[in-house]
Amino acid sequence: MSAAETIRLERITHDIYVLDSVIYFRDKYNLVFNNIESEKELHIKDGFGARKHRADFVFFYDDKKHAVEIELNAYKTKERLEKNVRDNYIGYDKQIWIIDNKKTFTMLKNFTNEYSNIELISLEVILQYIKERYK
Repeated sequence: MSAAETIRLERITHDIYVLDSVIYFRDKYNLVFNNIESEKELHIKDGFGARKHRADFVFFYDDKKHAVEIELNAYKTKERLEKNVRDNYIGYDKQIWIIDNKKTFTMLKNFTNEYSNIELISLEVILQYIKERYK
């Protein structure tokens, strides 16, 4: 761990769900870890300058770049959520949102009319897969 790196307690649950999701997609698409880039790796590639929003992780499958977002914040504004959706629409072939609440699900579902590359997955699907596969 580098000196500048810190552990943020409020993000531990989110980060565990990110790891569960990496395992889910690795298994689903038979990915190797070299085909997955973390949010941190994406920020490093950006270099210095204003920090941009980046997906929780990105994976490459079938010559397509997929962004995966784990969104647990039911209070994120519609504007901020749409900005992230728009950025992902421009930067990736597909964006997969893993969500755990109806409010965010409804907002993202409404965005699918304008942004055609969105897929929505309930967090429960991921957690159930992990529970059954890795008992």
